[in-house]
Amino acid sequence: MHAMPWADTLARVLLVGMFPFSALDKLLHWSAAKKQAASSFPPGAAGMVVAAMLLEVAAPVCIVADWHARVAALLLAGFCVVTALLYHPFWREGDFWAQGDSVDRTHFWDFTKNFGLAGGLLLVALGAGLAPLT
Repeated sequence: MHAMPWADTLARVLLVGMFPFSALDKLLHWSAAKKQAASSFPPGAAGMVVAAMLLEVAAPVCIVADWHARVAALLLAGFCVVTALLYHPFWREGDFWAQGDSVDRTHFWDFTKNFGLAGGLLLVALGAGLAPLT
Protein backbone atom coordinates (compact mmCIF):
# COMPACT_ATOMS: atom_id res chain seq x y z
CA MET A 1 0.00 0.00 0.00
CA HIS A 2 1.29 3.44 -0.89
CA ALA A 3 1.74 6.03 1.82
CA MET A 4 -0.11 8.45 -0.49
CA PRO A 5 -2.89 6.51 -2.23
CA TRP A 6 -4.02 9.66 -4.05
CA ALA A 7 -0.63 10.06 -5.76
CA ASP A 8 -1.29 7.40 -8.40
CA THR A 9 -4.57 9.05 -9.40
CA LEU A 10 -2.95 12.48 -9.47
CA ALA A 11 -0.11 11.16 -11.64
CA ARG A 12 -2.62 9.66 -14.08
CA VAL A 13 -4.65 12.90 -14.26
CA LEU A 14 -1.49 14.92 -14.91
CA LEU A 15 -0.34 12.44 -17.57
CA VAL A 16 -3.56 12.42 -19.59
CA GLY A 17 -5.19 15.74 -18.68
CA MET A 18 -4.28 17.44 -21.94
CA PHE A 19 -5.97 14.90 -24.22
CA PRO A 20 -9.65 15.81 -23.63
CA PHE A 21 -8.74 19.46 -24.21
CA SER A 22 -7.02 18.45 -27.43
CA ALA A 23 -10.23 16.72 -28.53
CA LEU A 24 -12.22 19.85 -27.67
CA ASP A 25 -9.76 21.96 -29.66
CA LYS A 26 -10.26 19.69 -32.68
CA LEU A 27 -14.03 20.06 -32.34
CA LEU A 28 -13.90 23.84 -31.99
CA HIS A 29 -11.39 24.20 -34.84
CA TRP A 30 -12.67 21.43 -37.09
CA SER A 31 -11.35 22.85 -40.37
CA ALA A 32 -7.85 23.35 -39.00
CA ALA A 33 -7.85 19.85 -37.51
CA LYS A 34 -8.88 18.33 -40.84
CA LYS A 35 -6.23 20.40 -42.64
CA GLN A 36 -3.52 19.14 -40.28
CA ALA A 37 -4.74 15.53 -40.63
CA ALA A 38 -4.66 15.89 -44.42
CA SER A 39 -1.08 17.22 -44.31
CA SER A 40 0.33 13.71 -44.06
CA PHE A 41 -0.07 10.75 -46.38
CA PRO A 42 -2.91 8.71 -44.76
CA PRO A 43 -6.26 9.31 -46.47
CA GLY A 44 -9.52 10.10 -44.67
CA ALA A 45 -8.70 13.25 -42.72
CA ALA A 46 -12.19 13.69 -41.24
CA GLY A 47 -12.32 10.07 -40.08
CA MET A 48 -8.86 10.34 -38.57
CA VAL A 49 -9.85 13.46 -36.64
CA VAL A 50 -13.01 11.81 -35.31
CA ALA A 51 -11.07 8.68 -34.28
CA ALA A 52 -8.43 10.84 -32.58
CA MET A 53 -11.12 12.77 -30.69
CA LEU A 54 -12.78 9.59 -29.49
CA LEU A 55 -9.46 8.18 -28.30
CA GLU A 56 -8.47 11.48 -26.65
CA VAL A 57 -11.68 11.44 -24.60
CA ALA A 58 -12.20 7.74 -23.87
CA ALA A 59 -8.63 6.63 -23.10
CA PRO A 60 -7.97 9.26 -20.40
CA VAL A 61 -11.24 8.38 -18.65
CA CYS A 62 -10.25 4.70 -18.68
CA ILE A 63 -6.74 5.48 -17.44
CA VAL A 64 -7.85 7.73 -14.56
CA ALA A 65 -10.70 5.38 -13.58
CA ASP A 66 -8.29 2.41 -13.82
CA TRP A 67 -10.77 0.60 -16.07
CA HIS A 68 -8.88 -1.23 -18.82
CA ALA A 69 -6.16 1.33 -18.13
CA ARG A 70 -3.36 -0.76 -19.61
CA VAL A 71 -5.09 -1.16 -22.97
CA ALA A 72 -6.14 2.49 -23.02
CA ALA A 73 -2.59 3.61 -22.16
CA LEU A 74 -1.11 1.39 -24.86
CA LEU A 75 -3.50 2.81 -27.47
CA LEU A 76 -2.80 6.37 -26.38
CA ALA A 77 0.97 5.74 -26.38
CA GLY A 78 0.71 4.45 -29.96
CA PHE A 79 -1.35 7.50 -30.89
CA CYS A 80 1.38 9.77 -29.47
CA VAL A 81 4.12 8.02 -31.46
CA VAL A 82 2.14 8.04 -34.71
CA THR A 83 1.19 11.68 -34.22
CA ALA A 84 4.82 12.63 -33.59
CA LEU A 85 6.03 10.83 -36.70
CA LEU A 86 3.28 12.01 -39.05
CA TYR A 87 2.64 15.57 -37.91
CA HIS A 88 5.82 16.85 -36.25
CA PRO A 89 8.55 16.29 -38.87
CA PHE A 90 11.20 18.53 -37.37
CA TRP A 91 13.62 17.40 -40.07
CA ARG A 92 11.53 18.68 -43.00
CA GLU A 93 11.87 22.49 -43.21
CA GLY A 94 15.64 22.79 -42.79
CA ASP A 95 15.42 25.74 -40.41
CA PHE A 96 16.21 23.95 -37.14
CA TRP A 97 19.45 25.90 -36.57
CA ALA A 98 18.12 29.22 -37.92
CA GLN A 99 18.16 32.28 -35.69
CA GLY A 100 14.72 33.50 -34.59
CA ASP A 101 11.55 31.59 -35.33
CA SER A 102 11.91 28.03 -36.57
CA VAL A 103 9.19 25.67 -37.77
CA ASP A 104 11.53 22.72 -37.21
CA ARG A 105 12.28 23.63 -33.57
CA THR A 106 8.56 23.99 -32.84
CA HIS A 107 7.98 20.54 -34.34
CA PHE A 108 11.00 19.16 -32.47
CA TRP A 109 9.56 20.09 -29.09
CA ASP A 110 6.13 18.68 -30.00
CA PHE A 111 7.85 15.54 -31.30
CA THR A 112 9.81 15.03 -28.08
CA LYS A 113 6.76 15.85 -25.92
CA ASN A 114 4.79 13.15 -27.72
CA PHE A 115 7.53 10.58 -27.10
CA GLY A 116 7.74 11.64 -23.44
CA LEU A 117 4.00 11.14 -23.09
CA ALA A 118 4.30 7.77 -24.83
CA GLY A 119 6.93 6.76 -22.28
CA GLY A 120 4.72 7.70 -19.33
CA LEU A 121 1.76 5.93 -20.91
CA LEU A 122 3.87 2.80 -21.47
CA LEU A 123 4.62 2.77 -17.75
CA VAL A 124 0.87 2.66 -17.13
CA ALA A 125 0.41 0.02 -19.85
CA LEU A 126 3.15 -2.14 -18.29
CA GLY A 127 1.55 -1.83 -14.87
CA ALA A 128 4.43 0.04 -13.30
CA GLY A 129 3.22 1.43 -10.00
CA LEU A 130 4.67 4.20 -7.93
CA ALA A 131 8.02 3.43 -6.34
CA PRO A 132 8.11 3.68 -2.56
CA LEU A 133 9.30 7.03 -1.26
CA THR A 134 11.67 5.40 1.23
